Amino acid sequence: MNQLFFFENSVKRDPAIDLRMKQHAGELGEIARHWFEAIRHCGNDVRELMHDGYATACVSTAAFAYVGVFKAHVNVGFFRGAELPDPTGLLQGSGKYMRHVKFRPGVEVDARAMKELIDIAYSDMQRRISLTQ
Repeated sequence: MNQLFFFENSVKRDPAIDLRMKQHAGELGEIARHWFEAIRHCGNDVRELMHDGYATACVSTAAFAYVGVFKAHVNVGFFRGAELPDPTGLLQGSGKYMRHVKFRPGVEVDARAMKELIDIAYSDMQRRISLTQ
């Protein structure tokens, strides 16, 4: 529970994220914008910032998700993803805490399952924060 990653400088809407997203043209950019918008709309307590080149979303100041654009794919990651239920097997990675879903142009991903995963990650972080208060 003490392994939360806090960003005191997160804001309601970081213009640097929109600027970064506009730099990515084509399908990769569309994928990244789509999923970060889904993350942004989880709740009124979502804050954001650019961290290490990734659009990062927080519940208040606790990081819960990020979107990273690479040359051939987009990762939508979760800071506590290793502990999230993933019945459809979308999550990848082997880190102690983090997991991600990889999106490639032309490769279908179950959008409903992905949205559910985002909602689960958001609710999980809200719960974790409440336990620290």
